[in-house]
Amino acid sequence: MHTAAPRLPSTWRVVPALGVMEIFAWGTSYYLPAVLAEPIRADTGWPLPWIVGALSLGMLVAGIAAPRIGLMIGRGNGRAMLAAGCGLMALGLALIGAAGWLPMFVIGWLVIGLGMGACLYDAAFAALTHIYGASARPIITRLTLWGGFASPICWPISAFLEALLGWRGTCFTYAGVMLLLCLPLVLFALPPGARRPEPTLAGAAAERVAVAGRERATFLLYAVIMTIGGATASTMSVHLLTLLQARGFSLAEAVTVAAVVGPAQVASRLIEMAGRGRHDALWTLGAAVAMMAAGLALLIAGWLWAGVPLALYGAGTGVYSIARGTVPLRLFGPARYAQIIGRVARPNLVAQALAPSLAAFAVARQGPDMMLDMLLGITCLNVLVFAVLVRVVGRERPAA
Repeated sequence: MHTAAPRLPSTWRVVPALGVMEIFAWGTSYYLPAVLAEPIRADTGWPLPWIVGALSLGMLVAGIAAPRIGLMIGRGNGRAMLAAGCGLMALGLALIGAAGWLPMFVIGWLVIGLGMGACLYDAAFAALTHIYGASARPIITRLTLWGGFASPICWPISAFLEALLGWRGTCFTYAGVMLLLCLPLVLFALPPGARRPEPTLAGAAAERVAVAGRERATFLLYAVIMTIGGATASTMSVHLLTLLQARGFSLAEAVTVAAVVGPAQVASRLIEMAGRGRHDALWTLGAAVAMMAAGLALLIAGWLWAGVPLALYGAGTGVYSIARGTVPLRLFGPARYAQIIGRVARPNLVAQALAPSLAAFAVARQGPDMMLDMLLGITCLNVLVFAVLVRVVGRERPAA
């Protein structure tokens, strides 16, 4: 007698629920200091580098925790991990809102960092792949489309709440959103102990699977591409206005021009979604690294209308987020996906945490143009690494 395969949860329930969670998870962590850093400094007198740098410390914690979180999700604990992430972010936001001294503020961000590791993209991608297996690719693409609205939605909300309630009230409100909205959405969307119906490597044996030989080279090349891409994106998100002003734009003009990045990200994800997975996920990654490098090259070349190179760069970062979730599925298959993506997330998140500070040091020593040249150099290097990755992968069948 054959046991019927468990019924998979509807993607029409899962994607919107996790999409709302991702919007607020990103908006209350990665995008929060952009709005609240200055009000916090004005109210407390704490040094601005510490206020902003606390996010970097949180991202370091997320990177350190990522492999363990991936391992737990690989054991079928995706629902529990994402729910715990929402709870940790709520706790961290409450600690920040109540912080009367700087060390407590930093501790709050460390707690948020744990939550980020457990409920941002990498964890969500791993949970989805554990449920849907090799068919998770279009679901991941749809989820990144939702996540792309985090800053357009949360920045105005944060500014409104700060004007109405102050920065502390904003943190407490967001803590309530993560606890009372996002956590229940995760519990609603994902079934407990959700597992794919197709056969997979079991238990501890699956966790011990290591990459070796050509597969090890594939893993290392992919990790390098993700790390360079993450470092570039985090640096640009922090220093973009400074770079544009160094190219001759006023602050108002720089803000206007930089605004094209977000819509370009969403547009590129819509185009990827329209393809319905008919092309190899590797070419999504190739398009991402090529567009990021081309956009920076056009900006350095002094393109008369900077909106064009930034739209190109934004489109690249948009599909980079998709490739981050779909390429490991293509290269290594669903059985080890959670463990693989957790291992790659560690250097990626650490690079994202450290790169903006290193870039600020370069600006202080050599000026913004030098930083832009360095970014172009590493993005061009990323194109070369991608070419090597394609050669290593060759014509092998995608992992099943």
